[in-house]
Amino acid sequence: MAKTDQESFADLFAKSEMPRGRARHYAIGDEVEGSIAHISKDAIFLDLDAKQQGYFERMELGEVAVGDVVKGRVVGIDDVGVKLAKGFGKDAGREQLQLAFEQGVPVEGKVLAVNKGGAEVEVAGARGFCPFSQLDKRYIEDPTEFVGKTLSFLVQEIKDRDVVLSRRKLLEQEERDARHALLGKLQVNATMRGRVTQIRDFGAFVDLGGVEGLVPMRELSHDRVQRAEDVLAVGDVVEAKITKIEQDGEKLRISLSIKALAADPWDGIEAIAPIGKVLAGQVTRITDFGAFVRIGPGVEGLLHVSEIGARLNHASEAVEVGQQLLVVARSVDRGKHRISLTMAPPGATPGDAGAAGAPVYGALVQVTIEKHENFGLFAQIEGTRGRAGRGLIPNAELGLTRGADARKELPVGTVVTAKVVDATDGRVRLSIRAAREDAERAVFDSYRQDQAPKGAMGTLGDLLRDKLKK
Repeated sequence: MAKTDQESFADLFAKSEMPRGRARHYAIGDEVEGSIAHISKDAIFLDLDAKQQGYFERMELGEVAVGDVVKGRVVGIDDVGVKLAKGFGKDAGREQLQLAFEQGVPVEGKVLAVNKGGAEVEVAGARGFCPFSQLDKRYIEDPTEFVGKTLSFLVQEIKDRDVVLSRRKLLEQEERDARHALLGKLQVNATMRGRVTQIRDFGAFVDLGGVEGLVPMRELSHDRVQRAEDVLAVGDVVEAKITKIEQDGEKLRISLSIKALAADPWDGIEAIAPIGKVLAGQVTRITDFGAFVRIGPGVEGLLHVSEIGARLNHASEAVEVGQQLLVVARSVDRGKHRISLTMAPPGATPGDAGAAGAPVYGALVQVTIEKHENFGLFAQIEGTRGRAGRGLIPNAELGLTRGADARKELPVGTVVTAKVVDATDGRVRLSIRAAREDAERAVFDSYRQDQAPKGAMGTLGDLLRDKLKK
């Protein structure tokens, strides 16, 4: 424990060196102002004038430091000195109650009960009344929550034994004083600490020490927040950055941002969304053109509907909000905060290389028919997902006889062999006809190499049928 804490209250007061000069005479109820000279565990001492000091009980003031200038009321004069407080305590008498009324000094009172119109309050040995409209600054849903509490009030009227009180006017007065004290500290880009007082549909209100600021929904987090209750609760202590200050007469509007003090996830986007790697994500929104997938705090990518399936008209046909997915980042635009995603291949795990190599010109591949169009078919190459592995088989490349119905001959879901006949500029063109011609040519070439001089060759058609049956 520090030495000043070990010394007695009286010793501290006695040791205080007072500047020389003329002392002022103080009376109960006087408003005074002074600079803090000493702080102990029990009391806070102020230099009041040339020869006198005053003191507050430690609990009367919040966080203060030596040198701070504070105001108070004289509530007593004893052997130690001038006793100060923000107002008269609950042990005040009738005379002090009258003085509090005349000078606008706060008094303490205990809420005993509530009735139809307001709260019954015991104050200075008398029974006072505080209307519900004067019990707080805001509408009170359940006045019984105040019963049993000792609060500070301003005396509005004393008539015989009737005392009318207002806590609201005191709170508004304290708010004005706090606002005035804070105005010098408030500036755009300053970081402030405060306590959450209200949560609304559009954001959260934070008390900065007598002045409230609003944190809009979009400034709560880098993540997309649907409800403020998901990230904050009334009573939470938070730090926020002042983004805007607007003053219109007595009205002061302060805009805050909690998000501004958190690291921007896009500064490390290469680690969060490495291109070509399998990522775990969760669907957060579904739109007409695709689904947004959260792949990290504050980072979402777009999974276009065409990456989910060629036959889909809307992403909601295949995925739903909250669904866990494995995806692959196809491209990242840091400047526009955009990430293009595709579905991960079957059997993949987070961290894997997420996509098979691009289709190679001339390769024979297995494909699954996914969609019919007037000009041809779309098919997905085996082992791939999304547009990168989807190709077009034009009608001329289907290998069907003239007049055949492609929907009947090659219905959706049919697996066939096709040849990659074009793979430029990210577009894949396939041919079933070319794949069949290659197979027939291979059979013929194989026969020519393996044929023996004995026996007749037979027709080419017979040879092909025999080979294809094997």
